Amino acid sequence: MSGANEGGAVRVYVLNGPNLGRLGTRQVDVYGVTSYADLVTLCVDTGRELGLDVVVRQTDAEHELLGWLHQAADEQAAVVLNPAAWSHYSIAVRDACAMLRGPLVEVHISNIHAREEFRHHSVVSAVATGVICGLGVDGYRLALRHLATVLGATG
Repeated sequence: MSGANEGGAVRVYVLNGPNLGRLGTRQVDVYGVTSYADLVTLCVDTGRELGLDVVVRQTDAEHELLGWLHQAADEQAAVVLNPAAWSHYSIAVRDACAMLRGPLVEVHISNIHAREEFRHHSVVSAVATGVICGLGVDGYRLALRHLATVLGATG
């Protein structure tokens, strides 16, 4: 598996879709009080502990997320993806995920299966290596731990 950076750490992209930049202020009863900045710190620190080079990004623009997924595919990098609302209807995001050559873990902060019916299905899940939902921001930590094991990172 490629995806290692110049320092030898394995590159993992943590990509977040629309509205996740509003963590900590948006529907705290559903998404919790952890801010987006705190989520970034959690992911980068967890990655460092596990021997991963974690790059965290968030966008509200679908075309930008597609570009990042294409980059990850070209680099054969692993991806932790919270596609947010795009989970439920974006065939473009799903198709970009299908091009990935590294493992993909889909993460949702809330339990999408316990919410409104339109959130119960994710078009991304069928092409993901695994899915974590409903565990809050700890789902990101678990996804990174899984990827470190699969990729043989040394942390």
